[in-house]
Amino acid sequence: MSDERRQGWWLRPWLRGQGGVLLVLTLVALVVRARTFGNPVIGFDEQFYLLVGDRMLQGAWPYIDIFDRKPIGLFLLYAGARLLGEDGFLAYKLVATGFVIATAFGIQRVARRFAGAGAGLVAAILYILWLNLMEGEGGQSPVFYNALMLVAGTAVLRVVERRGRLFPCGAVAMAAVGVALQIKYSVLPEGFAFGCVLLWQGWRARVPVGRLAGMALAWVALALLPTLVAFGVYAAIGQGQAWLFANFLSVGGQAARPFADELEGLATCLGILSPLLLVIGFGRPWRHAPAERRAGFRFLLLWLAVAGAAVLFYGRFGSPHYALPIVLPGVLVAAPALARWRRGGTVAFVLVIFAAGQIVLALSERTKGGAAEARAVARAARPAKGCLYVYDGYPALYLLTQSCLPSKWVFPGHLNTQDEASPEAIGVDPVTEIRRILSQRPGAIVDDYPRFTFGNRATRGVLREALARDYHLATCVPTGPSRVRLVYRPGPGPVPAGCPSAEALAVIP
Repeated sequence: MSDERRQGWWLRPWLRGQGGVLLVLTLVALVVRARTFGNPVIGFDEQFYLLVGDRMLQGAWPYIDIFDRKPIGLFLLYAGARLLGEDGFLAYKLVATGFVIATAFGIQRVARRFAGAGAGLVAAILYILWLNLMEGEGGQSPVFYNALMLVAGTAVLRVVERRGRLFPCGAVAMAAVGVALQIKYSVLPEGFAFGCVLLWQGWRARVPVGRLAGMALAWVALALLPTLVAFGVYAAIGQGQAWLFANFLSVGGQAARPFADELEGLATCLGILSPLLLVIGFGRPWRHAPAERRAGFRFLLLWLAVAGAAVLFYGRFGSPHYALPIVLPGVLVAAPALARWRRGGTVAFVLVIFAAGQIVLALSERTKGGAAEARAVARAARPAKGCLYVYDGYPALYLLTQSCLPSKWVFPGHLNTQDEASPEAIGVDPVTEIRRILSQRPGAIVDDYPRFTFGNRATRGVLREALARDYHLATCVPTGPSRVRLVYRPGPGPVPAGCPSAEALAVIP
C-alpha cells in the first residue's frame, strides 16, 4: 500500500472535505465530553471561575471584590458563558467544547500537511480524547488558550515554511499570544519562543536590522497590549495596585508544596502522557515528515520542547491539567508517526485512549461526587439567613444555593492550605480573615473529611473552635468511597447517623 493510500485509508469521499471533518470532530467532542455536561462539580477551579463570572455580571470586580491570580480574560470568558442562561454550568462546558472543536479542527489542518489527511484527523481526535485524561474535560484554562496558541503557532509556521509574509504573520502570532496571556500567563515561554523564531527568520531573510527591530517592537506591543489594557482599566478606577498584586506579586508569596507530592504529580503527568511520548519516541516522526516540510517540522519539535520545558519550569504538578499545554504540539509532532500505522493499530489506539478517558471521568465522579451529591449538599447547606461559608468543599455551592459571599477570599484553598498561609500570598492574614468570617455567623458552613494533609493548621484550629462553640453537624453527604461533605448549622442539634466520629473530626493532620 502506498504512503498516500495508507495515510487516507479510512476517509470516505464525503469526509475528505473540511465540512465533513468538522462534523466528525464535533460529534467526537460531544460524545467524549457528554458525561460531564450534567455535573456541576467536575473541577474545583472551574467552579470558582464560573462563580467569579457570575458575580462580575452582578457588579463584582476580580481582585477587588473576589481574589484570585488568574488574568481577567479567563473570568470574562466565564461571564460570557453565564450570559447564555440557566445556571451556567452547562453553558460554560458547551463554550469550552466549542474551543476544543476549534482547536482540533486547526490541529488537523496543520497535521495533514506533514502526515496526510487521515493521520491529521487521527491527531485531532487524539487531542480531544487526551483532554479527558488530564482534567481537561471541562473548562480549565488550557482548553481555551490552546486554541489561541495554535493560531499563533500556525502563523509562525507559515513564516518558517515561507508561505506567509514575516510582519503580518508575526503580528497575528503575537496578537494571539497577547490574548492567551490574559487567559493564563503560563503561555509566556511559548510566546517568547515564537518571537525568537520570527526574529531568526527575519535575520535569515536578510531583513535590515533597523526594520527588523521595528517589527520586533510592534510584535512586543501587540503581545503586551491586552495585559496593558487590563492594567489600565484597574488603574483608571484607582485599583492598579490590587491588579498588580493579584496578577504578579502574590505568586512570590506562595510557599512550596512538599517535594514528594510534586514529584508524585510529575510522575502522574508523565504516565498520562507516556503513550503519546512513546508514539513520538519509537515512531521517529521527524524521519517521515515530507522532505519539503522538514523546516516546518523542526519548528513543531521546538514548540513541543518549549511547552515541556515551560511545564517543568512552572514546577507545580498537583493536577494533571498543568501539563495540558504539551498535548497540543505533542499530537502535531506524532502525526507523521501515526501515518505509518496500519488500520487495526490506529483504531485500537484511539479506542483505548477513548475508553481510558471515560474510565477516568467515571472514577473522578465517583471520588469527588457528581450532580446528585452536589445538589444534596446544596440543599443541606442553603442558609436560612446570612451567607454560606465553604471552608473546604465545592465552590459551586455558592451558585447552587444562590448565597451571598462571606469574604473576598471565597476559593477554599486561599484560606485552608499551607502554601497560601501568609499575607504575601493572598493579601491578608488567613487567620484574621477566617475570624472575621466566623464573627458574621454564617448561616451554614461546609467542610470536608478526611482532612487535607497540606492544610492550614492555624485556620483549621480557629474553625474547629467556632464549630464546637456555635454550630452542630447537621448533614453528612458521602461523595465517594472515602470522602464525606460536612454541613454545619448554627446552634445545638443532633448529629445524624453515618457521620465521622467527633474524635476523628477533632484531628488536625
